[in-house]
Amino acid sequence: MGFMMSLRTRLFAPGGAEPMSDVSDMPGPQSADRHDVVMYSTRYCPFCMRARALLQEKNVRYREIAVDGNPELRREMAVRAGHNTVPQIWIGEQHIGGCDELMALERQGRLDDLLGAANE
Repeated sequence: MGFMMSLRTRLFAPGGAEPMSDVSDMPGPQSADRHDVVMYSTRYCPFCMRARALLQEKNVRYREIAVDGNPELRREMAVRAGHNTVPQIWIGEQHIGGCDELMALERQGRLDDLLGAANE
């Protein structure tokens, strides 16, 4: 699984669409540092693309775990989130939900506060 994880788990730099580095040696999402933003996604999901675009627009560094074609990672996500749909997003240890919830936080003006609190 190490090889698959290195292909599927990427760390994205602020504002960049290209992976900054493999994070296969980093702790798994269940033990993610409270400062992390973690998103389970699939490559072509329009909701994932919207969530990704918002995080990049805000220059948020995040960890993306692609579940395309990987039932084991999708199961991990479903157990952790209680949902089988993508994206599933965490800010620190707080499960945000999917794209709709992320966008709602942005519209309410609460997303920046959550992101700021995670970086303190």
